Amino acid sequence: MDNLGHNVVVHDGCDHIFFVGFLGAGKSTLARNLGELFHRTYVDTDHMVELSLGKRVVQIFEEDGEDAFREAETRALKRLELRKSLLVSCGGGIVERPENCALMHEMGVVVFLDGDLEDSLRQIQCPERRPDLGDRDNAERVYAYRRPLYEQTADITIDIRNKSFTEVAAASGQLLWERGLL
Repeated sequence: MDNLGHNVVVHDGCDHIFFVGFLGAGKSTLARNLGELFHRTYVDTDHMVELSLGKRVVQIFEEDGEDAFREAETRALKRLELRKSLLVSCGGGIVERPENCALMHEMGVVVFLDGDLEDSLRQIQCPERRPDLGDRDNAERVYAYRRPLYEQTADITIDIRNKSFTEVAAASGQLLWERGLL
């Protein structure tokens, strides 16, 4: 790791930080805010998929199916191998493919934002844009299925229960900085 001054730390090799967690956990907002604070570029895998396929996530699910979305998600992850020092907000289902988990570990560190289903459901402002969420029963099934996958994939787990976004951002930034990741 080289410190070039200007409050920017440059690491050797691929050193991304991948934020995973259930829908509504605040992954995108956290990646964006930490990126601005620590002068790191942030990207969102869902947005990358939308750009590559020229459709919104909802359209992809409706017109092409979830498998097509997941394939595009894996391709998006592979494109990150050519870049350095990104903060990556991952779609909620990225951990469903072992290949994706392996790719994230090859390229950096995986941070699980661990919250309750109730918190996530409260945070989701546009549920119609979350095609894998469905109704309450489906959301519970998806959450129960993905939670152990997040836990298995995580290098670092940050408990976001009963915390404001400001508290989560401060704790995350401090922890990642102390570990030399930011």
